[in-house]
Amino acid sequence: MFEQRSWFHSNELFLHRNFMNVKIKEYFSLIKISHTVFSLPFAFIGAVLGYNDAIQPLNWQLFLMVLLCMFFARSAAMAFNRYTDAHFDALNPRTQQREIPRGVFKRNLVLILTIINTILFVVSTYAINTTVFFLSPVALLVILGYSYSKRFTYLSHIWLGVALALSPVGAYLVFNPVFSWQPVLFGLVVIFWVSGFDIIYATQDTDFDKNIGLYSIPAKFGIKYAFTLSKILHSVAVLIMVIIGFFFRYSYFYWLGAILFSILIAAEHFAIHRNKTTKTINLAFATYNSIAGLLFGLFVILDRICF
Repeated sequence: MFEQRSWFHSNELFLHRNFMNVKIKEYFSLIKISHTVFSLPFAFIGAVLGYNDAIQPLNWQLFLMVLLCMFFARSAAMAFNRYTDAHFDALNPRTQQREIPRGVFKRNLVLILTIINTILFVVSTYAINTTVFFLSPVALLVILGYSYSKRFTYLSHIWLGVALALSPVGAYLVFNPVFSWQPVLFGLVVIFWVSGFDIIYATQDTDFDKNIGLYSIPAKFGIKYAFTLSKILHSVAVLIMVIIGFFFRYSYFYWLGAILFSILIAAEHFAIHRNKTTKTINLAFATYNSIAGLLFGLFVILDRICF
């Protein structure tokens, strides 16, 4: 009898742990944890710049707080996006396998997750300094407001860029709560870079957006114009990188990062030009951009640490 109970108990424990692992995996899929690579390198650029400008002893706790703020803010933004777009996701063949349409998470539960992450973000900013705490509602308004932007403006791609551009500025303020042009300029790089690749990504839903009444540049102006505009936006992002490099006298690490970033973005457009399939667009969106952002962030940070 004892052995039978022990067997049932061990199997029940195994099933519970397996269930929890699946739920955690699905949660990370819900909030697109992999997409953190688009903003995290620039957040650490802002953090390192703020640390250097503040001229203070190294405080690893503040770097941890940057990570926590990034995680909670992104989790709140992505969960809220899935909550607000649940109806559209269920109708769009490309997004029908997302967590809410599949029934993995109830819509109201996702709203609760949004609220929890929002509260944790605000609490984290309170633990840092008054500047980031008082600015936290502004950041939340921008990143949460993006989820409704496609309902009234085709400039939603720019809105997304602005939301992610808060990462270098906010991280800078964690270490040095004063205004500086340098993190703002890096934020501009993020705006033009992110809006450029988001336009590419949106071309997959051109027909759906038109039919359902959602706003996007591909739906309003056509796919050909969208790809051209994306190239222009990415060119402006690279131009701002050049301006930052010269104006703030960066060394060869920075320029190596900028060159690698430019090559990868050019490769992205070349790949799409050759083959405009969904597979190619997803590869360009996820692979080229994530590697470009990571390499650029790494070499900028190396430059600031070594010189």
